[in-house]
Formats: sequence, C-alpha cells, structure tokens
Amino acid sequence: MKTPKRRIFWLISLMLLLATALSFMDRQVLSISIIRIKDDLHITDTEYGFINSGFLISYAIMFTLGGVLIDRYGSRLGLAFSVGFWSLATALHALSTNTFHFGAFRFLLGVGEGGCFPGAIKAVIEWIPSHKHAIANGIAIGGSAIGAVVAVPLCAFILSHTNWRMLFLISGALGIIWVLFWLRLTNKYSKEQNPATKSVASPLKLSDLIHLLKNKNALLFILIRFLLDPIFYFYMFWIPKYLNESKGLSLDYIGNILWIPFLALGIANIIGGWLSDQIQKKTGNTSQARKIAMGIAAVLTLPVLSVGMLNTSLIVMFVMSLAFFAHGIWITNYITSIGDIFGATKSSTVVGLSGTAGAVSSMVINPLMGVVITNYTYAPLWIYSGIMYPIAFLIFLFFLREGIHTGK
Repeated sequence: MKTPKRRIFWLISLMLLLATALSFMDRQVLSISIIRIKDDLHITDTEYGFINSGFLISYAIMFTLGGVLIDRYGSRLGLAFSVGFWSLATALHALSTNTFHFGAFRFLLGVGEGGCFPGAIKAVIEWIPSHKHAIANGIAIGGSAIGAVVAVPLCAFILSHTNWRMLFLISGALGIIWVLFWLRLTNKYSKEQNPATKSVASPLKLSDLIHLLKNKNALLFILIRFLLDPIFYFYMFWIPKYLNESKGLSLDYIGNILWIPFLALGIANIIGGWLSDQIQKKTGNTSQARKIAMGIAAVLTLPVLSVGMLNTSLIVMFVMSLAFFAHGIWITNYITSIGDIFGATKSSTVVGLSGTAGAVSSMVINPLMGVVITNYTYAPLWIYSGIMYPIAFLIFLFFLREGIHTGK
C-alpha cells in the first residue's frame, strides 16, 4: 500500500504529464487537420502562416506573464485557469468559418498555453518533496513528448470517424475533464493534508520582474534558453525536409519514423530526472547532481556535428534520436535548477522569462536558418547545433552562483 507521500507524488506527477501532453496535442490538432480545413474553408498557405503566428506571439508573451500569475496565485488555481482557458480556445476552433476566426482562437490558445510549463514547475515545487523534484519535473515535461507521439495517430483516428470541427471539440473537452480532476485532487490533498507541500513566501510582485532581470542567475538561465531553443525548433521544423531532400526519404516513410526521436525525448526527460535525483541522494549536493546530468547531456549532443557527413538515413535518425535524448536530460535538469535556486515564489516567473527569450530567439533565428539552407547547405546549422549545448554547459558550470537567490 502506497504511503500518502508516494500517492501524492504519483498522482500529481501523472496529472502534470497529462497536462503537458494535452498542451502539445492541442497545438498539433490544427496542423493535423489543416488539409481538410483548407479544402472546406479555402484557406491559403499564406493565411495559414498568419494563423500560426497568432499562437506564437501570444505564447511568447504569456510564457512570462503566465509565470508571474502562477507565482502569485499558486499552481492549483494557475494551472486550472491555464488548462481551462486553452481548452475552451481549442473548442472554439470548431466555430471558425474564416481565417480571422482561426487566427483569433489560435491567439487565445497561446494565451492559455503560456502558463502550462511555468505552472507545472510550480506544482512540483509546491507538492513534491525536494529530493524528488528532478524526476517529477522529468515526468511532467515528458508529457509533451508523449503528446507528440500520440497526437498524430489519435487525431487521425478521430478524423477518420468524424470531422475536423468535432476533433477540436473533443480535444477541448479532454482539457476541461483534466481541470475537474485537478481541482478535486488538489482540494483533497490540501496544504494541511499534504506533507510535501512547501510553505510559500509572499507572492511575487510585478515590480520584482525588474529585480529578476538584474539577477545574474536569472540572466544566465534566460541566455541559455535564448541560445538553445532555436536548435530544438530547427530539429522539429527542418529535419523532415532534410531527410526528404538530402537523404531521399519519402514523406510517408518520414512520417512513420519521426515519432522515434520524440519517444527518446520523453524517456530521457524521466531518466534525466531520475539520474539527477540519484546523484543528489548519494552526494548530498543538489547543484553537483544537476551539473553532472547536464554535462552528460551536453556530451551526447556532439555527434550532431557529424550529421552532414553521414550517408545512411538510419544513422542520421539515430543521431537525431540521441540529440532529442540529450535535450530531454538537459531541459529536465535546467528547469529543475531554476526551482532549486529561485524557490516557490519566483521559479515560474524565471521559467516564463527564459521561455519567452527562447520563443523570441526562435522566431528571429529560424527564418535566418532558412536563408542559410537556401544559400549554403545544412552544414553550418549542424555545427551550431553540435557545439552550443557544450558551450551552454560551460556557461552554466562557471557562471552560475550557488545557493538560493530571491532576485533582489
């Protein structure tokens, strides 16, 4: 029989995994159903691009604002509002009859989803014992990879039995069901009943953003996300095109194997958290545990340097899966480190600020990647992708200040 602490750990971790999985799935619903939507509503590729921009803009902004709000109101209400808001926005897509409707509802989707990951990190800090933070974060973050693996077959199955409007309604309904279970669960294990919940200091004020932006640790985390996020978006947006054009793989074949890197990512999220917690348990040094795990991840990205010289598509997919695996270990310990340093009242805000930085840099750098590919080759991008994680690790290793900092 599970003890109350073990029961809380698994229930909260599972709910966070489902939340991030729903987040990624709801983002994918449009891209999976767009072929039918374009035939139905005659939306052009240019209009589709503007529709997606609506999500990216609001998501980048709300990553920070959502973090601030969740630090102020806590993970219970913050996550309930975030998931509920984006689920309603997803369902509203079913009412769309033109490009403006899709763009508006996509913008609202980004508003809600911006609070997802800051809220998940906050929930881990509030509900999970500190010696299990890394694995809990790994489970929570791993939900996004699981969402990527199941989104395509699940949405395709629903589309085969109904229409695109019903797909949006079903996706939205799943989120509302999650909110009801989340509120009931967190009410049952209230702060008085839950021994793992941390005492929370005074809530973050909006004015504290200025102090955080002067804090060297916060700036370090923001810089690292700014440098690395474009690489992960490069993997997601450009690998299918690279495999098709450079390796001659058919789009059907690519679609059949592209789930493998995401599965590796989800597994690594959990393994990276478990490994870090085990090192912390043996050494008693939390900072050292995170750094060792992130160092391993950085080393595992080095084979990406060889992608441009590889002739076999299967080896390319292996290296890409290894890169996703490395990213899973990295991002789990990166985010857990934010919680270690900034605690319950400011961690969501720092996660939000870093996420916004990553989204902005990706919006700027990814078009430049297209210019490089068009005028040169993929080679410079493989080099950039292969060296930046080790560089980011060295920045983290030598410039991170130890201890808990409030941002003031």
